[in-house]
Amino acid sequence: MSAAVVDLHEVSFTRNGNPILTDVSFTAGAGEHWALLGPNGAGKSTILGFCGARTHPTSGTVRVLGEQLGRVDMQELRRHIGHVDPRHPVRSAISVLDVVLTGLTGTIEIAMRWAPSVDELRLAEGLIEQVGLASRRDALWPTLSQGERGRALIARALVAQPRLLLLDEPTTGLDVAAREQLLETIDDLAVSSPDVTTILVTHHLEELPVSTTHALVVSRGAVVASGSADDVITTETISLAFDHPIRVHRADGRWSARAVRSNQGQDAVTTVTA
Repeated sequence: MSAAVVDLHEVSFTRNGNPILTDVSFTAGAGEHWALLGPNGAGKSTILGFCGARTHPTSGTVRVLGEQLGRVDMQELRRHIGHVDPRHPVRSAISVLDVVLTGLTGTIEIAMRWAPSVDELRLAEGLIEQVGLASRRDALWPTLSQGERGRALIARALVAQPRLLLLDEPTTGLDVAAREQLLETIDDLAVSSPDVTTILVTHHLEELPVSTTHALVVSRGAVVASGSADDVITTETISLAFDHPIRVHRADGRWSARAVRSNQGQDAVTTVTA
């Protein structure tokens, strides 16, 4: 069994007297690639907050990279966790290279009185090439497409050489071509960074990369299923989580989902999100 990178044990979380999560447990090992799925309000963002060492549980135990939340310097722990958020708030016209370098300082802009070492600069440039942006190295952030921004943020997250990479709805706002390019970049991580554990949150099964190995499905703040992707991402599990009949299909390593409904005696399908 691979070493635990994230371990939640009977975790509950309450906000303003309202239960958000109840007795959530799951363990992600080194090199595993997890999908975190569930309807809106299921508690996915709260779980990701635990994984990113940003939120303490109300009860239960959370261990990230072997450290227990509540007994560790959270800021120091976050230095070893990469986070890809398409809403990353870059406001100034800095280059792709500079955006990637901010992953070393954990800042939005290039830190004052800081300069990268030769090795750090070489690493950043190598990652920019790895995500397919070598020709855009000096391009300014406002000129980038949404897809290019997503790939730049993956390079930014990887430059600090994290053991854990969190991807929070990374394909938000992308067209089909840009989405597929970004998913290819994520799939490549399984080869280029085989020891890095990833946890990806998405609302669409179609946006899960082929490299997904495991899945955690939550609904109403509780775990519906957790385990290997093949065992968890099924018609039965997704239908139960969403309290609606949903047909799940997999082809060429990719998933899709359709809601099944009766239409004047005929079966019809509509696209749903997960």
